[in-house]
Amino acid sequence: MPLSITSSAFADGELIPRRYTCDGQDVSPPLAWSEPPAGTAAFAIVVTDPDARDFVHWLAYDIDGGQRSLAEDASGTGGFPEGRNDFGKSGWGGPCPPSGTHRYVFELYALDRTIEIGGGAGMAELRRAIEGHVLDSARLTGRYRRS
Repeated sequence: MPLSITSSAFADGELIPRRYTCDGQDVSPPLAWSEPPAGTAAFAIVVTDPDARDFVHWLAYDIDGGQRSLAEDASGTGGFPEGRNDFGKSGWGGPCPPSGTHRYVFELYALDRTIEIGGGAGMAELRRAIEGHVLDSARLTGRYRRS
């Protein structure tokens, strides 16, 4: 069975609640995923906005392979390293489109090892570190439009 990722805050293709955006509390949404492939040692999560040239909103990695979810506001808890988003800070940076409705893609990667690149890594460094170590991946897409 393929890996899947969901959120109790929004369904795939639906609107992301304001709470998780720059217009609200700007906390990371709750996420849950299915049983990963055998040999999964860690997970990585990448959140980008493809409507803004893949603007990076969150890089989280070396999440324990035994976990099957992240609670709301998990960003910044110290439970796993977080990379640098395109707002210039580490951790979650919620949707904040300048105009129109944008899509936000949550990608979950099941990895055969921890990548141990430390906190503050950028997207290119993370992509290089997971290359050749992805056992499976899944996507969840949300949308947001500022009022």
